[in-house]
Amino acid sequence: MQEYLEQRKKHSESAPVYRELCTACIQPRFSCYCHRIQRFDPQIDFVILIHPIEVRRRIATGRMSFLCMENSFLIRGQDYSEDEQVNQILNDKNRQCVILYPGRNSKNLTEMTPESRAQLFDPTKKLTIFVIDGTWLTAKKMMRQSKNLTELPRICFNPEKPSNFRVRKQPHAACYSTLEAIHHTIELVGESQGFAVESRAHDRLLTVFDSMVELQLSFIRKADEANNPQRYRRPTFRA
Repeated sequence: MQEYLEQRKKHSESAPVYRELCTACIQPRFSCYCHRIQRFDPQIDFVILIHPIEVRRRIATGRMSFLCMENSFLIRGQDYSEDEQVNQILNDKNRQCVILYPGRNSKNLTEMTPESRAQLFDPTKKLTIFVIDGTWLTAKKMMRQSKNLTELPRICFNPEKPSNFRVRKQPHAACYSTLEAIHHTIELVGESQGFAVESRAHDRLLTVFDSMVELQLSFIRKADEANNPQRYRRPTFRA
């Protein structure tokens, strides 16, 4: 009996330890960022369409954006053509729906004056911006598959500086994460929707994002140091 108990204990100790995840940000407890979130109302409803692959990312910036913003939506899927929640939003006559997506037919907000931007939107309706949260490849596929999104008016912008998403390889330095894209969109059109851009409340998005990037970089450095101790050994000097 004693031998059996000892074997059982050894087996238990050798079994993999599964990390408990936060139910909100879906992060391990040691990297949970919920305590850094300060919610705000951008006066724009953002509908974030998250690809299933993005759900499992260590830094899923679509989810992060959703947690930061009042009245936002996070909807998982690939083909939204028959998605009940998406179609309900699209068919709401009190909303003006557009999608943040580049292309020849997309209205470039950067190249417009504030007055021209404001004229794009109906002041009697709630501006609702759809944003695809996925890689460039999956985003294109999602747009092709989702027939209800293809006819939406498109808006885009010119990135003003390189992305700070330094823990994930981007196709180009100016390719923004979903969170950075949402932040810059608020910067450009928030004022026309009654959001006080000068309050910088939307910078709360970047605060959480930047802290998570730095945290992940610190994990990478520690792992690199453990695997390559010679690189981090201080030189010794002899008299």
